[in-house]
Amino acid sequence: MATILVADDDTDVRGTLSRSLVRNGYEVLTANTGIEALTMTRQMLPDLLVLDMSMPGLDGIEVCRRLRSDPSVSDTPVLFLTAQHRLPDRLRGLDAGGDDYLVKPFDIQELTARVRALLRRCQRMTTQPLALGRLRLDLSGRRAEVDSRTIPLTPTEFKLLAYLLRNAGQVVSSDRLLQDVWGYPPGTGQHALVRAHVKNLRAKLEPSPHSPRYIRTVPRHGYTLVSPD
Repeated sequence: MATILVADDDTDVRGTLSRSLVRNGYEVLTANTGIEALTMTRQMLPDLLVLDMSMPGLDGIEVCRRLRSDPSVSDTPVLFLTAQHRLPDRLRGLDAGGDDYLVKPFDIQELTARVRALLRRCQRMTTQPLALGRLRLDLSGRRAEVDSRTIPLTPTEFKLLAYLLRNAGQVVSSDRLLQDVWGYPPGTGQHALVRAHVKNLRAKLEPSPHSPRYIRTVPRHGYTLVSPD
């Protein structure tokens, strides 16, 4: 049984989410502040964190940043909840290391579907390492290396990079990535989600993110992973 930590300063939201997730077979922990969410994540090691982006005090953005810099919990998947309707505001959560987001108000069935998809794609993989040029991905150890330098990746960045490596040299569209990496049904999901994660991957992998050597954009078609060697 997966354990999910729900962190939101709104009592009604916490209660609604907790009841729904319990009905779907999950064990649920709750926190009403960012500090409490950070402490509980480090102590209880939940399988997934549903995190309100705009809690007072230590907000969800800063909680996520601190988790990503803590090796003991850095691979905990984070689903942000936000009341922000402007795309740049929502993308701040992905830049901080979040894996996905939902805009309030949302359908509770969509939230549980996102939770299932995140848990599925963040399960530990045990196949042989993937490599391309100086880029290596250890699937069992969940570790990425470039030029023997270890690169810290979020769960979704790791999954996205593994998918691109398995399809190296092929051009994959944002729609295909949304289906195969994020688990969205065809025709759903936002291309901005893919763009944000590709941008974050480039910032970590590429010597010059604005002139990428590994992850290339093919205008109007998608992305391809190539060897710069």
